[in-house]
Amino acid sequence: MDEMTVVVTGGSRGIGAATVRELVGAGADVVTCARDAEALAALGADLDGPGTLRTQRADVRDEYDVERLVETASREGDGVDAVVANAGVYHGDPGQTPVTEESYATVDDHLRVNARGVFVTFREALPHLTDDARMVALSGRIARQPRSGFGSYAVSKAAAEAVARQFAVDCEVPVGVVDPGTVATDLTGGQGSDPAHAADLVAWALTEADDDTVDGNVLDRGTMRGR
Repeated sequence: MDEMTVVVTGGSRGIGAATVRELVGAGADVVTCARDAEALAALGADLDGPGTLRTQRADVRDEYDVERLVETASREGDGVDAVVANAGVYHGDPGQTPVTEESYATVDDHLRVNARGVFVTFREALPHLTDDARMVALSGRIARQPRSGFGSYAVSKAAAEAVARQFAVDCEVPVGVVDPGTVATDLTGGQGSDPAHAADLVAWALTEADDDTVDGNVLDRGTMRGR
């Protein structure tokens, strides 16, 4: 990944932070954002590798924030080689938020961050992409196999995957979805696999998977193993 310029949204914790560490360790020049400036500063002090990191406070609900983020990345390199739309929110306790009981504000924010945020990230990145770039969005099985108690978060993830599929058919670069399974983050209450395993899958999707495997598809660990 030497000299690759990669944009990662939501890079301050969880899968995002693990992905930043993985990519910097592999030699990429990463530009990441989050709403928590202090968490971003802590991330910058916890890296080891030949790549570089630039952080910028940004909120994916604000297209102007994302526009500035991608412009920063494009100036750092010769365009943007990869985009990871990872930023997400979950309002409430996982498995304890039935859609029948959610407020309109909760539904609106899930959709605005988790689905519209992917749209904004991809849309603003398009003018800056290199010819062999690719873009991926993070999602999970809950987007395709509904479970009780995950409410509008599940809806928003399904919408995010639909956004990725539509960009895949309307763009010349490969666009896909990465599903790392259940990962131990704040969104899962600490249950699941180490975020580093998810980061390894993201790195594979950005570099080793062929274009047809990525474009318009959901990539999981089975895909990575050739199943």
